[in-house]
Amino acid sequence: MHPLRRTPRKDAPVPTSAFARALFRHATWARLVLATAASLPALVSAASAAPARAAATTTTVACPPLLQQTQPRLQDEKPVDLCSYAGRVLLVVNTASYCGYTPQYKALEALHDRYRDKGLVVLGFPSNDFGQQEPGSNADIAAFCENTFGVKFPMFAKSSVAAGAGRRVNPLYSALRQRTGQAPKWNFHKYLVGRDGLNVVSHGSSVDPQGPDFLRDLEKLLKSK
Repeated sequence: MHPLRRTPRKDAPVPTSAFARALFRHATWARLVLATAASLPALVSAASAAPARAAATTTTVACPPLLQQTQPRLQDEKPVDLCSYAGRVLLVVNTASYCGYTPQYKALEALHDRYRDKGLVVLGFPSNDFGQQEPGSNADIAAFCENTFGVKFPMFAKSSVAAGAGRRVNPLYSALRQRTGQAPKWNFHKYLVGRDGLNVVSHGSSVDPQGPDFLRDLEKLLKSK
């Protein structure tokens, strides 16, 4: 049977003469051609939209040079690719467990929870550079942060964040110092990093993470795309 030939409906009159049957076949063919032509725009539109949807699904945020590195996680020292935070606003802070500013952990965790859905990630970097106020192991620090302040934001292995005799400065902190011209002078120095990884704002240790000046800079970066 011809693939486009249709069987007449049971209630349709069947032509009897050869000429009439020929006209009936041509009319049926014409209706099929017109129906196919009418559906072509929708088919073409659907075919064109599919690659666009796929491209939108696979689009990723470009990783800025500042984040093109890995850092060992505090809990188990497994490497974390900082590019996984590309497109987010970062609050990078060097921490210590036995410092007068240690209670800022509570404010930092509150910020992380409050602004997380708007794109903020707090990144903590324990350091023993200032006053020998972070003497413990990574396991000790992890237990202290969780048990004392319920810290949930990402924390990384203990490292040096400022230059000094015999120190190997964390490469992220070297890059932040070069970008801002400011290195940490004490524990809980704070860097706010924009979504593009280019705009970096530096705040000293004494600045309250929930104070108006700090929140103004944070919210400005969060609004930037």
